[in-house]
Amino acid sequence: MVRLAKSIVAVSLIALVAIGSYLAWAWNHELVLGSERRVVKTGISMHAFARELHREGVLPDRYSLVLLALLKGQGRALKAGEYQFEPGMTQRALLDQVISGKVIEYPLALIEGWTFQQVLQAIHQAPKIENTLGKSSPKEIMEKLGYPGLHPEGQFYPDTYYYSVGTSDVSLLRRAFTRMQERVHAEWADRESGLPLNDPYDALKLASIVEKETGLTSERQLIAGVFINRLRRGTRLQSDPTVIYGLGDSFNGNLTRKDLLRDSAYSTYTRSGLPATPIAMPGGDALYAVLHPAATKALYFVARGDGSHQFSETLSAHNKAVIKYQLAGRNRDFSSHSISN
Repeated sequence: MVRLAKSIVAVSLIALVAIGSYLAWAWNHELVLGSERRVVKTGISMHAFARELHREGVLPDRYSLVLLALLKGQGRALKAGEYQFEPGMTQRALLDQVISGKVIEYPLALIEGWTFQQVLQAIHQAPKIENTLGKSSPKEIMEKLGYPGLHPEGQFYPDTYYYSVGTSDVSLLRRAFTRMQERVHAEWADRESGLPLNDPYDALKLASIVEKETGLTSERQLIAGVFINRLRRGTRLQSDPTVIYGLGDSFNGNLTRKDLLRDSAYSTYTRSGLPATPIAMPGGDALYAVLHPAATKALYFVARGDGSHQFSETLSAHNKAVIKYQLAGRNRDFSSHSISN
């Protein structure tokens, strides 16, 4: 009996060594993988995942990966998503990737100055984003985001957002909305005193105008300063981009004097103060500019035609600038206050 017991122990030790050796080899040898993307389905178990990989010839067996996960205390930690697997990966590396959730992420750029419709178009054209909104109206979209009655224009922060497979359009919009709220309120809390703006929404409106008026970071605070000066005086802003926004799809690219004098809730030529809503997504620089405007006496500016603007303190100086930079060059673009009080 003693000899039999010793034999059993010896065989058991040999088996354990053999199993241990095999597991060490299985966990650390290079898997049969090319450079490939693989989707781990929601709700799949570690056992089912291992069986699937073994059936495809990736894993040498269907048990070693499960055992490794159990030994690491991560037997139920498999995270769904799309993964990039590379040649030379071991089971250890593969397991670390799928339990850490290092999924493939895709970039989506939302650009400063875009309208809400442009934002929606970009999201719905992006690969891998789940379209849940369909043909929902802007009103319905804001209701789904949890903000009924809020106009969507200008409410989403322009930035590059990274998302993974299965991300919904609502989820991405909610991220951009939250970012804008955080940024606007942070800038508002740090604003200069004495500004003729009533609340963060006023700042958002004015920032959207500044964003559309110039693409030059160096000019944004100056242009904001002009608008702040005009608001303080009760002078109409006379910003062409607000008129263009109000024209909507009827705008054909040629802004006329008749367009400038046509009344709408967005015409800052016919109405005093700020437009009904923002007219686009302002970026961080524009938000900062309207809450920290340049100290200037300028009340007018006109496009030079090279992307920059000529600023003037008086109407006579402004009219001369209009003649020099627009009329003399037969510039048909009435950009930036070519008509002023």
